[in-house]
Amino acid sequence: MQDPTSPSPERPTFADVARAAERIAGAAHRTPVLTSRTADAITGARLFFKAENLQRGGAFKFRGAYNAISALPEAVRARGVIAFSSGNHAQAIALASRLLGVPATIVMPHDAPAVKVTATRGYGAEVVSYDRYTEDREALGREIAAARGLSLIPPYDHREVIAGQGTLALELIEETGSLDMLVACLGGGGQLAGCALAAAECAPDCRVVGVEPEAGNDGQQSFRAGRIVTIPVPRTIADGAQSTYLGQLTFPIIAERVDDIVTVTDAELVETMRFFAARMKLVVEPTGCLAAAAVLHGRLDVRGKRVGVVISGGNVDLATFARLVGEGA
Repeated sequence: MQDPTSPSPERPTFADVARAAERIAGAAHRTPVLTSRTADAITGARLFFKAENLQRGGAFKFRGAYNAISALPEAVRARGVIAFSSGNHAQAIALASRLLGVPATIVMPHDAPAVKVTATRGYGAEVVSYDRYTEDREALGREIAAARGLSLIPPYDHREVIAGQGTLALELIEETGSLDMLVACLGGGGQLAGCALAAAECAPDCRVVGVEPEAGNDGQQSFRAGRIVTIPVPRTIADGAQSTYLGQLTFPIIAERVDDIVTVTDAELVETMRFFAARMKLVVEPTGCLAAAAVLHGRLDVRGKRVGVVISGGNVDLATFARLVGEGA
C-alpha cells in the first residue's frame, strides 16, 4: 500500500477546487447559508449553517460527482461510470450521469436506506447490491469496472471528487466572510479534505474540525496516530459515515490542514435531527447532523466565535425520520 503521507500526483490543491467551482456552476445549487438565534443562544456563538440538505440529490455529494464526471474525457465518459456508495454518492453519481448523458452503475449495500436506493434507480442508474459486512465494495466495483470498461469514481478518495466537495466551503466563506472555525462531517474524508483546502486559501486563520460518529472513529484514530487506521464496519445510524478508513488522498490533507477531529453519539445525532426539524424546519439525515451535533452538544469550544457548520444531507426515509425525531419528544 502506498505510504499515505507521501506526495501523490493526484492529490488535489485549491486550484482544483477553483476549477471545480467553474465546472459545477449552473448545475449544482448554490445552497443557502442559514442562521438560528436559538442555536446561537445555546452555543454562545454566531453559527452559519451551510444547508447542503437542499443541494441537488439531497446532499453535498452532487458537487464532487458532477465535477468528477465532467472532468472525464468525452470518449471515456461515453463508456459509462461506476461508483460504490451507501446512498448519497450513489444518488449524486446517478443524477450527475443523467444530466450529462452518461450510463451509470452503482454498487450499494443491501441494507442501504430504501429511499436512497429508490432515488438512485429513479435517476436511471443500474444498482448492484452487496453485503457491507461480508463483501468488499471496492473490489466489487473494480471488478465490474474492468469487465465493462467503466470509469470508477469512488465516494471520497478521488482528486476531482475532493475538489468538488471543497466548493461548499468556498461558497460559505464567500458569503459569510472569514470564519473562526469551520466544522464539517467526516466519513471517508472527501468533504473534510475539500473544505480544508478551501479554508486554508480563503480563511487561513480559520480552524477546521471534522466530526464523525463515536462508533466509527477511524478518522480520529488516524489523525492521532499519524497513519491510516482501519476499523470494522461501525454500527451507527449515520449510514453515510460507516466508512472503515480514510483515503490515500484524503488522509494527508486532513493530517496537514485539519485542526481536530471529534465524535458524537447516535443519541446526539437524533437530538440534532429534532432540533433542525422543530427550530429550523429542516429535514436532515443522521449523517448530515454530525457537524451540528458537535457544536450544539458542546463537543467544541465555540463561545464567542463565528462558526461555519456543514449540514451535509437530508436523504432519510420519512418513516425512519418520523420515528427518530418522535422518540422522546
